[in-house]
Amino acid sequence: MTTRRTVRLTGLAALTAAAAFSLTAFQAGTTDASASPASKDAVSVSHSIGDGGAGDAKIQAGSTAGTETLADGSTARISKLGDLHYSAEIVSDGAVVATLDADQHDAGLDANGMYVVLGVDGEIHSWMGGEHYGPGTYELEGGWTAEVTKLGELRYHADILDDEGAVVATLDADKQDAGLDANDSYIVLSTRGVISSSM
Repeated sequence: MTTRRTVRLTGLAALTAAAAFSLTAFQAGTTDASASPASKDAVSVSHSIGDGGAGDAKIQAGSTAGTETLADGSTARISKLGDLHYSAEIVSDGAVVATLDADQHDAGLDANGMYVVLGVDGEIHSWMGGEHYGPGTYELEGGWTAEVTKLGELRYHADILDDEGAVVATLDADKQDAGLDANDSYIVLSTRGVISSSM
C-alpha cells in the first residue's frame, strides 16, 4: 500500500491559496539592509496566535490577536476578523508598510527579501533567504517541489508537488503575492516570480 503525502490547509478543503495584501511603503529600490535578501541560509520566525482550541474563544472577531516581531525586525499586528479570517499589519519605524488578509485561505508576502505567511488560524511565519527566481522546477523545504510558470505581467503560477509528483496545491500570484502553510513548510510565490520556502 502506498501512502500519499498531502498538504494540510488549516480548516479548508480547497487546495488553492491566494494572498490579499496591500503594499504601501516597501519599494523595490530599498537599500535598507533589513529589506535586502539574506544569504541562501534562511532565517525564520514563527508565531502562533491561537490554535482553534478553547483559548481562541477569548479572541473576539475584530479584536487584536497579538503583536509579533518578524525576521527583519519589523512588527506584525495580527487581528482576528472572523472564523478562518485574520489580518496582519506589517509595521516598520512606526508606519504600516503592508497588510496581509488571510480570509478562508493563507496569505503571503514578499517584502523585498523577507517572506511572510499568515495562516487562517492566525499563525504568522517570516523568514529571509531561500529564493528561487523565475519559471522552473525547484526543490522546496519540507520535501515539496514547485513547478513555477509565468502567466503574464506580474502573474505567476506554481504547482506544489508531493514526492510522487502529484499536484497537491497551487499558488497563484496574480498582481498580489500568494502564500501557503504546507504542513509547517511555508511557501511564498511573488508577483516578481520569486518562490521561497522555510520550515
